[in-house]
Amino acid sequence: MLSPKLIRLLAAAALTATAFFSPVSHAQGTQAYVAINPPLPSDTPGKVEVLEFFAYTCPHCAAMEPMVEDWAKTAPADVVLKQVPIAFNAGMKPLQQLYYTLLALDRPDLHAKVFTAIHGEHKRLIDKKAMGEWAAAQGVDRAKFDSVFDSFSVQTQVQRANQLAEAYRIEGTPSFAVGGKFMTSPVMAGNSYEGALKEVNQLIPMARGN
Repeated sequence: MLSPKLIRLLAAAALTATAFFSPVSHAQGTQAYVAINPPLPSDTPGKVEVLEFFAYTCPHCAAMEPMVEDWAKTAPADVVLKQVPIAFNAGMKPLQQLYYTLLALDRPDLHAKVFTAIHGEHKRLIDKKAMGEWAAAQGVDRAKFDSVFDSFSVQTQVQRANQLAEAYRIEGTPSFAVGGKFMTSPVMAGNSYEGALKEVNQLIPMARGN
């Protein structure tokens, strides 16, 4: 029999697997983006913030991750990518904590490996214990992982992620916000991962006001 925690995780995965549609509101006609009105403030003054709203349980996010990594390497100097983990229910909060814990431990290299563990290796990363064991197998100090996972800093970042998801009215992943002024997603860009990133590139000068 499946445990309640696993049932919640599977339900979350099912939600994110099907929640692959445009955020904020559906695009009009063939428009590949929507404008955010009024624009939302940036957490990185002086930069064009590109927010990627993702969920580790989302297969589309897993598929896009290598593309997003490559895109970030060639982004303009005044552009900063911030990845924002989404929780569509309380059972997904540990996955948000996992993302910020890995950043705090200076192991951003493990971000992509979480997708591989969940979608490629079918590991049940459903709670702190399972995540800690997996992280330790990747060379992370287990005691540090456990300490940081429940830290005030990580909890604060999770809270901020939830605030951003609410402010941008995120309904599906992956979704991209550009400069607090525009939103796009693969579905809005013609059901194309590459198209979504191309649209982000086109929205950046618009977000600058050029």
